[in-house]
Amino acid sequence: MSTIAAMLETYPKDLGGIDRDRLIECITACFECAQTCTACADTCLSEDSVAHLTKCIRTDLDCADVCLATGKVLSRHTAYDANLTRAVLAACEAACRACAEECETHASMHEHCRICAEVCRRCENACRELAAALG
Repeated sequence: MSTIAAMLETYPKDLGGIDRDRLIECITACFECAQTCTACADTCLSEDSVAHLTKCIRTDLDCADVCLATGKVLSRHTAYDANLTRAVLAACEAACRACAEECETHASMHEHCRICAEVCRRCENACRELAAALG
């Protein structure tokens, strides 16, 4: 059992009808994506030719920040606000899509961008699926 799942198990009240497995998957995807995007940006900065990666670095860092914030919001359940959760999920989905698209343009030259694009697509999908499950 992951720490995320273990912490959700300790929550003493109902999660408000949120599918626990999808929630765990989405929180996990958000934190993984935040770490991956941060690492991708750092690796881009270490490349010999950084100038063509400027947009990628910016998109990586924006996505990392949005994913981190989303994972944190999804980790809180007291006084849950479904409208805020939907908005945060939509923002995360958009950030992940933009980052994946940008990283995909560099994926054939940079393995770190290929990996980042895959992780962003997983997070994008996890956010979309959790949002759909919220109704």
